[in-house]
Order: sequence, then structure tokens, then C-alpha cells
Amino acid sequence: MSDIAIQFENVGKLYHLGSVGTGTLSHDLNRWWQTKILRKEDPYLRIGETNDRAHRGNSDFVWALRDINFDVKQGEVVGIIGKNGAGKSTLLKLLSRVTAPTTGVIRAKGRIASLLEVGTGFHQEMTGRENIYMNGAIMGMTRAEISRKLDAIVDFAGVERYLDTPVKRYSSGMTVRLGFAVAAFLEPEILVVDEVLAVGDAEFQKKAIGKMQDVSRGEGRTVLFVSHNMAAVRSLCQRGVVLENGGMVFDGEVNDAVDHYISGSFLVEDKLIADSITYKKDYININEILINGTTANQTSLHPHQQYLDVVICGITREAMKCEVKFILKKTDGTPMAALVEGRYKGKLIDVKVGPFEIAKHIRLPKYLADGDYIIDLDIHQPMIQDYLRVRNCCTLHIEGFYNEFARTLYLAHEGLIGLESDE
Repeated sequence: MSDIAIQFENVGKLYHLGSVGTGTLSHDLNRWWQTKILRKEDPYLRIGETNDRAHRGNSDFVWALRDINFDVKQGEVVGIIGKNGAGKSTLLKLLSRVTAPTTGVIRAKGRIASLLEVGTGFHQEMTGRENIYMNGAIMGMTRAEISRKLDAIVDFAGVERYLDTPVKRYSSGMTVRLGFAVAAFLEPEILVVDEVLAVGDAEFQKKAIGKMQDVSRGEGRTVLFVSHNMAAVRSLCQRGVVLENGGMVFDGEVNDAVDHYISGSFLVEDKLIADSITYKKDYININEILINGTTANQTSLHPHQQYLDVVICGITREAMKCEVKFILKKTDGTPMAALVEGRYKGKLIDVKVGPFEIAKHIRLPKYLADGDYIIDLDIHQPMIQDYLRVRNCCTLHIEGFYNEFARTLYLAHEGLIGLESDE
């Protein structure tokens, strides 16, 4: 383990749903007798189920993590990615010793600084300054060492004016800023960062990612980073570990890890576009949604095609004055282009009571690289109300580059390429 900073060996975490312990006194006594007196395996480890949050299951015992095995080298930046409930935060809590593993062992070399949730490690009644010194002392630093870092921490966090104010009066953004600065600047050998950076503003997120890059590349420290922002994971990490239902399903180069995660996250094959409806008004029934002539959630465009057709058919019991909002995203979720003619050009559609068909013949951007893209669809009255939301509803595969397309309209407020349509 000379160059190994962290080692996970057969790590598992079993939880009992709904209560602490096994649920009954007889079960607790049985577990104590089996494990402490007879020195046998915990009998309740065998009845735990996979942590699939979408299904009720037959057991009250679930594995938040199971059979996790991987090493992290010193100076390596590893992204831990997966859906909500996959076990990412549990893994970091085990590493940070917030809780203990049910099975297996975790070995870590060096001091660990963790930022797992807003306010982690802070005493709400103490001031920002007092919390900085307290956290440094917990990490084994002397008062003089902390004092040398104090100005850098306060400057990075941008909380100088509130340094001597109790942390309980900080906003969530201020708390995250200070928490990250403390974790990063007090020179830990291992930095553990959960999704909390999403609470900060865009400027702070950029600074935080830059600091983590400095910590890993310039200072040779190890970073474990959990995020749902795949663009940030790609830019920061060299390696990715993908978790699913408490198990590790991929470990490898970060781009391959992100691609593996995305391929199983957005879409399920053999589904209809309409199956991805996440919201609609009660008085609307949707019969079918077609993109590029198909109701299936996967379609493709060839190099000579300049348009994408969207058709939404249904019945409404109330009239609507609306627009179609069409968003084209990268597979990492980054929006690229949008059709929002109602909001920016005043082109609204009058939908009468009864059967309706809304059709759009959308001109695509001048340049689109080959690859896969994800589509979102909305029917809404801009800035007033949503009638229909269909998220991650279709994968669009594009072959080759598009040239000499229709004029594009740049939407500065959205940061997107504006699309136009022929009526």
C-alpha cells in the first residue's frame, strides 16, 4: 500500500428500514448471541436485499453498499457517480468514519477532510473563526499552523465580514463556501467532497473545481468527488467509479465511466416518448408524441437532414394559449439549443377544447457534431404555467456535421443557441 491512499476491501453497509437495531428484542439478542458469543457471521446479513429504491421488496433489510472493492492511488482524483440512492454518499460517510461498515474494511493513509453536506463539522453557535480553529484542531494542526492558513481560507470563502458571526446565521451558500475552504486549505492528504458544491453559485463552483485541481495535481493530494454534474466530473477527475443499487458496476477512465452511467441513466430502450411525461394538467390527455416520425424514444438524423419534426397529439378539456419548448442537450445533461418562440418572439399557439395536434418543423443549429443528444419537451404559457413536461424523452443520434443551416438566434439570457421553426 506504498502508493495507495485509500483501499476498499469487501465493504458493505446494511440498513434496517424503519427502525434502529433489528426491529425486535429477540432479534437483537439473537444477533448479539451469534456474533459476540458464538463468533459467527451476523445472521441478518444474509436476508438483506439490493438497495433498489424503486421497488418495495420483501425484506426490511437493504444493502446500501455491498461488495465494494477498489483502490485509490495517492494524488488520484476519482469521481463517484450514480443515480440518487446508488450509495455514493454512504461510501463517503464510511470513508469519513461518520458511520462504520457492516462488512469489510477501509484503509486510508493520511488525514481526511470531508465536506458531505451543508454545515458538516460546524458548531452552529460558534463563529466562523472559531469553527475554523476547531476543525483544524480536530485534524491535528497547531494553532500557529491554522493561523497561517486563516487569511487564505477567509479570502477564498468570501465571508470576511461575517467571520465573527455565529454560523447559524450564515446562508447555505456561505456555509458551503466556508466549509469547502476549511476542508481544502487545512492541507488534508485526502479531500472528500459530496454534491454540496451544487448549493454554491457558478463563480464559487468554478473556484472550488479549480482548487480541487490544484490540490490534486499541484500538491499531490487525493480527492474523492461526488457530483451529478458530468461536465465537472469529466474536467476534474481522471477516473470514475459508477455505483448502482449499492453495487459497483464500473471502474475505469473517467470518460468511459460517464458514458457508462449516461447510457443507463437517461433512457430505457423499447419505451415510447410519451412514457417520459413527468407532469401534465389533469384536463389534458396525450395520445402520442412523435419526434422525427416515430413514437419510440430513440431516433437518428442523417447528414442531409436539416429539420426535426415534433408532433404532440391529444385531447384537452380546457383551451390553452401556449408554445412548444424544445431543448437539445448533451448526454451529460448540458443544454445546447432551445426552441422558445413564444417567450422571445411572441409566437403562441391557440389550442381549442377537444382533440388537438401541435406540430413543429424545427431547423437545427448550423453546426452539430456527430454523436448522441437528449431531448426535453414542454408545452407551456411562458412565465405563467406549464401544461406538459416530458424530460429526457428521446435520444437523437446525429451522423456527421451539419453545415449551411438556417440562421440561428442566440439567446443571451439562456446561454443557448436559439432555434427557429417553419409553421
